[in-house]
Amino acid sequence: MADNAAINGQTRFRADSPPAPIADHIRRWGYAIVEDLVPAETMDRLAEEARPHIEASAPGRDGYDGRTTRRTGALIARCRTARHLVMHPLVLATVGEVLSAATTFQLHLTQIITIGPGETDQQLHRDQMAFDFYPFPADYHVQCNTMWALTDFTVENGATRIRPGTSALDDDEAEGVAVIQAEMAQGSVLFYDGKVLHGGGANDSATDRCGVNITYAVGWVRQEENQYLACPPEIARTLDDDLLRVMGYQQGAFALGYVGDQTDPLAALRGRDDKVRVVSDFADANASFRSFVEDLEA
Repeated sequence: MADNAAINGQTRFRADSPPAPIADHIRRWGYAIVEDLVPAETMDRLAEEARPHIEASAPGRDGYDGRTTRRTGALIARCRTARHLVMHPLVLATVGEVLSAATTFQLHLTQIITIGPGETDQQLHRDQMAFDFYPFPADYHVQCNTMWALTDFTVENGATRIRPGTSALDDDEAEGVAVIQAEMAQGSVLFYDGKVLHGGGANDSATDRCGVNITYAVGWVRQEENQYLACPPEIARTLDDDLLRVMGYQQGAFALGYVGDQTDPLAALRGRDDKVRVVSDFADANASFRSFVEDLEA
């Protein structure tokens, strides 16, 4: 594999890169860009599937959402092609490494963000503020996000703005960090963690900038987009088990997410009554669970 490229001082990873160095870059800088991860034809197909839903989406209601920005969710139910992005092997492997402190991770939201001409810079923010501004430890990542380029991302049309390396800095310290913009071609993907300061850019072009925001979070938090209503059960039952587990039809950790008499959520969706796993089943994956089980058996 050829060396990954450095463009405008930013490391860009090839589509055939292993997940470990991408995850390491995210841990260090709060973001990483993988170029040309899917063909442009895939994104064109997704754009066509999403078109009527985007056109029906209202613009933002305040300056944070963006007065000329539309946000279109429920992509699992609405757009078949989005499911392939959610389940892309390199994405899942990279997210799994970044969120490895937790027992499981899950889909957090799916959303196409369409920044229209004339939009201004979005306020820089940290996505983990959604969890009631809870002060997670600097070394604990509660979410890992992706932004796929549905159209080319340029400085002119509002490419995502990032302050690299600010994940562990407070806001005052972060003020001294220069902003970069994640320029990338259609089919490329930006990874960024929930702590790094970032925001949409101003669109000074004559066309929309469209990005597919698919984010993941550890299994023990509430999802930003309610997957069980965004994707109704009659559609969910047509999906494969692996996708459903990522959507949240699994235990988030021991004792989280069961149905009724401790029925596994995926089994309940399928009309079965399989029980969820017991605490000892988590011992191999989590040191805290292992210690608890050892005390339990002592």
